[in-house]
Formats: sequence, structure tokens, C-alpha cells
Amino acid sequence: MSTRRFVLGLDLDGVCADYTGGFRAFVAGERGVDPATLPDPVDWDWTRCGWGIATRAEYLDLHGRAVAAGLFRDLAPLPGVSEQLWRLSEAGVRIRVITHRLVVSGGHGAAAADTVTWLERHRIPFWDLCLMADKPEVGADLYLDDSPANLTAFAAAGRAALVFDQPYNRAVPGPRVADWPAAADAVLAALPPAG
Repeated sequence: MSTRRFVLGLDLDGVCADYTGGFRAFVAGERGVDPATLPDPVDWDWTRCGWGIATRAEYLDLHGRAVAAGLFRDLAPLPGVSEQLWRLSEAGVRIRVITHRLVVSGGHGAAAADTVTWLERHRIPFWDLCLMADKPEVGADLYLDDSPANLTAFAAAGRAALVFDQPYNRAVPGPRVADWPAAADAVLAALPPAG
């Protein structure tokens, strides 16, 4: 008889990996400016982040070139992510990575391969890897995400979610965690009682 394990639907960028920092470094290099001159985005829309990205097309071009240059392979992990995810895994949580990294056509192979490389390099435990946009459709008992659109979609679908705090999601309601120790504590608190 098998016992169903609690499934955590885990986002990567902005939750496990420092997408903003990696993308900031790429954009600064492209523009020949100091990365410190590019502020933390306070809006999910990159055309309103204060980096001089005028259109969605310009953002997609920059993002696509960054991915081709190894962005998803080289992102810095957020502090404590590996240790805290191992803590959850050892407590019996099934970690299901759900990330929408297939945004720009022509770069899907690199995005997928670099995602797996990054997960293994930074010792991120996971059982499943889902590369898709419609995250509420992926079965999970609890989701951990930073995207305002995803968090709104989880709420609309009646899915339990934790907001991983970022400057661009401060208006999103729901239980919020500010770092990885707090995130792991909140996931463990959501586990059903043993037995």
C-alpha cells in the first residue's frame, strides 16, 4: 500500500533563483552601464521596471539573448534554498518544479537543458519538472510562487499558495514568506498530520 506524498509546486525564478540579478547583469552588460543603476523592479511588467525597456518585444529580445548566453544555467541561487528544500524532501514533501521558461521560440532546448543543469549544480531536490505556463493545472497541494499572475490564478482556481515576497508582488494578498527558512517552515506547517 502506497501513501500519497504531499506535493509542493515550486517556481524557480524569483523563488529559488535570482532571475532579477542575472537579468540585471545581462542588461547592464548590453547597455554598458553599472548594474547598480538598474533598480529592483517594483512591477512585474519589465517595461515599467525603470531599466529603459520600452516594449514587451524589447524585453523578449533581451530575455532571449540572455537565455542563449546561459542565463538559466548561471543564475545565483537564493540564500538557503538547497538546504531548506532538502529539509522538506527529508520530511516527505514531493517537490514538483513548475516553471515557465519556454517563453522565446528557438531557445527551448537551451532553456530546458540549462534548467536541469542549474537544479543539479545547486543540489535542488525534485521529483518532477514541469515547463509550462498554466501552473494551476499541475497537481500540487501547495504552490510557492512570486508571480502576481500565477498567484492570482492559484486563488481563482482555489489552490493553496504561498507568496514568495518580492518588490513586484507586494500588492498580492495571501500568506507570504520572505526567505527560505520561513518558506520551509510554512510548507511544513501545511503538511497534514501524520497517520
